[in-house]
Amino acid sequence: MTEQPAAEKKPRLLVLISGGGSNLQSFIDACGNGSLQAQLVAVISNRAGVKGLDRAAAAGIPNIVVDHRAFDSRDGFDQSLGDIIESFAPDLVVLAGFMRILTPEFVNRFLGKLINIHPSLLPAYPGLHTHQRAIDAGDKQAGATVHFVTPELDGGPSVLQAQVPVLPDDSSDTLAQRVLGFEHSIYPTAVQWFCEGRLRMENGVALLDGQALPENGVIFSDGAEQ
Repeated sequence: MTEQPAAEKKPRLLVLISGGGSNLQSFIDACGNGSLQAQLVAVISNRAGVKGLDRAAAAGIPNIVVDHRAFDSRDGFDQSLGDIIESFAPDLVVLAGFMRILTPEFVNRFLGKLINIHPSLLPAYPGLHTHQRAIDAGDKQAGATVHFVTPELDGGPSVLQAQVPVLPDDSSDTLAQRVLGFEHSIYPTAVQWFCEGRLRMENGVALLDGQALPENGVIFSDGAEQ
């Protein structure tokens, strides 16, 4: 029997998007340069006409629109989305700017195989407007957190966190842009850990190399993991 090509043995990633797809591009680039040993099997957007779909098409990745407005209920959308996801048999589902609150039924269907990045230092500031909330609170640092997804909104265990100084003249936009640059580093890194079998979630706890991670996960500050 002929041995399978190495590319076919790589873990299968499926990415969910809603917009421009800059984090998606970081995965495309990381797979291209070999720093992420994975196969991007599909990109699904809940919105048509977004730049992320163009990025996927340019990279030769199957891309699909599942418009949430075509469904009468959140449950109906999540059921259809889940069925399409399962048809690609992914090892990990990556939320990359996917602006939908997922039902507990959907999350539990893919529990332990669903990962997200949130633009705050979780557990601080779940939800929206995270950068402005950090500025308004007078925080010295903001950032982003890669975490496993659980039914609690932005409440899953943290994996990897980038800490970014809040500058005196920062607006929410300037802070967001600076944080986004770090997102493009930490997200593919965390997913590579998963692909290597180093990272998993067990009983609601994120484990790296078999050890439970602290509340904030691994800290990535100024380019160095701590």
